[in-house]
Amino acid sequence: MSDPKTPRPIWLTAQSGDFDTFKQIVGQSSDPAATPMACDIVQNIPIYQGAAVDLAAADPVQRAALMAEWSRIFADGAGIIVIRQGVADHSVIDRASVIFDKIIAAEKQAAKGGGDHFAKPGANDRIWNSLEKHCLADPENFSAYYSAQGIALAAEAWLGPASQMTAQVNRVNPGGAAQTPHRDYHLGFMTSDRMAQFPSHIHAISPMLTLQGAVAHCDMPVSTGPTMLLPFSQQFFEGYLAFARPEFQAYFAQHFVQLPLEKGDLLFFNPAVMHGAGTNHTTDRFRMVNLLQVSSAFGRAMETVDRSKMVRALYPVLQTAVGVNVANVIAASAEGYPFPTNLDNNPPIGGIAPKSQAQYMQQALAAGQTAAEFVAQIDALDAMNKS
Repeated sequence: MSDPKTPRPIWLTAQSGDFDTFKQIVGQSSDPAATPMACDIVQNIPIYQGAAVDLAAADPVQRAALMAEWSRIFADGAGIIVIRQGVADHSVIDRASVIFDKIIAAEKQAAKGGGDHFAKPGANDRIWNSLEKHCLADPENFSAYYSAQGIALAAEAWLGPASQMTAQVNRVNPGGAAQTPHRDYHLGFMTSDRMAQFPSHIHAISPMLTLQGAVAHCDMPVSTGPTMLLPFSQQFFEGYLAFARPEFQAYFAQHFVQLPLEKGDLLFFNPAVMHGAGTNHTTDRFRMVNLLQVSSAFGRAMETVDRSKMVRALYPVLQTAVGVNVANVIAASAEGYPFPTNLDNNPPIGGIAPKSQAQYMQQALAAGQTAAEFVAQIDALDAMNKS
């Protein structure tokens, strides 16, 4: 392993990260003494009972102790927890599944949505922003669903209070192929070249900004392809860039674990855990999960800024500017990040993420578009971004 006293380089590349160090990290075993509130450890993943979580949530001391245990797991342990029967009332799950099936059917009929971040189109059915759609379709069912203590406690354990919930339903159809193993949002949704532009301390911060979760909407034996996971892999610092290399992909293929889940189970993991949806090997089982992506409250700017108004005003100036660093002006004014967006209207087809407002502006200037053409493009992007 590298000397801990040696400072990390500021700039990482696709070749950063020692493979032997990675193998040593993911070769660890979970220590039962570190997870006293777990009922079991399976394939290095601590397992909790939903009923016990509900009891702990009602007691301030036990609640704090459970969240502390989960926080340590996400950071320094396996990086993954499972809560058996975190949503114990299956009528709530079944009602939500009916709602999701109807949404999928309606969106297919309307030819809406499409695209996936790490799977081929057609391998599954997606509901982008299932959170809002679920809420508006059946507020009563939404309330019963998201009142689950396990969901709230897992989010608070990793992100603290005031986090932002989002969700996307993923229904992997019979024969649906596995996703490419990856890390998740934020850095995990970028190309390698883009990731490398961020200094290494941002690679350390990114896993602390979100938490990944899943609610099982049906029983999921391994044959249906539940999430493939590599415990402890979130501890490998250079993983955002390194995990695309062939040796890391091959190691994952040989050593990943899959836990069968039952309807009502909850799965949560650090977004830096190397993972991917598995192949559905069955011919008749539709594996449905509601994927939860919870974001830290701190991922927000202090002030509300209408960047669309700014770029509309700036565009004609930048067309004729002399002695002005155009790239710097765009960076100070345009929205440089493609998220949040409406993934139904603006899906990641042809890449991991849609284009940002800043990219539209750069390309319009390079192509010599008129101000009117650019304004129309920004108006269309604003419309696409609305839920």
